[in-house]
Amino acid sequence: MTKSAQDGPRERRAQAINPDERPETEGPAAAAPEWSVYTGPRAYGPALRDMELRVESILERQAPEAIWLLEHEPVLTAGTSADPAELRDPGDLPVYRVGRGGRYTWHGPGQRIVYVMLDLSRRRKDVRLLVRALEAWVAAALGELGVEASPRDGRVGLWVDRSTDKGPGREDKIAALGIRLRRWVSYHGISINVAPDLGEFGRILPCGIDDPRFGVTSLAELGTGASMADLDAALTATFSRTVGLLLPREPC
Repeated sequence: MTKSAQDGPRERRAQAINPDERPETEGPAAAAPEWSVYTGPRAYGPALRDMELRVESILERQAPEAIWLLEHEPVLTAGTSADPAELRDPGDLPVYRVGRGGRYTWHGPGQRIVYVMLDLSRRRKDVRLLVRALEAWVAAALGELGVEASPRDGRVGLWVDRSTDKGPGREDKIAALGIRLRRWVSYHGISINVAPDLGEFGRILPCGIDDPRFGVTSLAELGTGASMADLDAALTATFSRTVGLLLPREPC
C-alpha cells in the first residue's frame, strides 16, 4: 500500500498472484459461464484477488467462465484513465488503482457489481464487440425492470434520459463499465446502481464529466421498486439473448 502525494487518500495496488495459491479444480472447463451470487458486502481487495485467481484458472482450462454478482464495502477504484484531479473528497475510503478501463468509480452497498470472466479466445477476439455486448446486456436487463437506458457517444456506461423530470438535456448514469483482458480472458466488469447512497458519488467526478446536465441515478431513485434480486433475475434472463448472441461460445 502506498500513499499519494501530499498525504492524500490511501491507494492500494493489486499484488502479483502466487501460482501456489491457485484453487484446485478438477475436470475440463464447462461449456457455459458459472454464475455465483454473493450475499453481503465484500471487501474489494480479497474479491479482486479471487477474481484474478479465477482468471488464471480459466486460462489454464481448469475452471469455466464465470459471472459473479456481488456488492462491495465502500471503496473507490481508479481505472487507467483516472485523473487525480477527479478525486474530490475520498475521506477515509480506500482507493485502489486497478488496470481496468475507465476513471474513478465508487462502489458500495446498494450497487450490484457484475464481474464478467469470459474467454474471448473461445468466443471472438474483439474487445469492442465485448463492450457492445455488455452494454446490450445491461440495457436489456434494465428494460425488464421498466428502465430505458443506453450508451452515449463519448460517455462510458449506460444513461437514462431525465429531460421530462429534470429539464432539457438532462441525463443520469445508472451503470458503469470497466473491463480488462488477460490473454483474452475478460475480468472486472459492470456496476449497476440499485439503491446506493447517491451522495457518495460526490467523492469523485463521475466519468470525469464536469457538467451539471449529467448526474447519477439508481433503480430506487427512478421509483422502479426493483430489488437486487429483481435485477439479478433480469440479468440472468437476458444474458443469452445479448452476450450469448453477440459472442457465442465455440464448442470445446
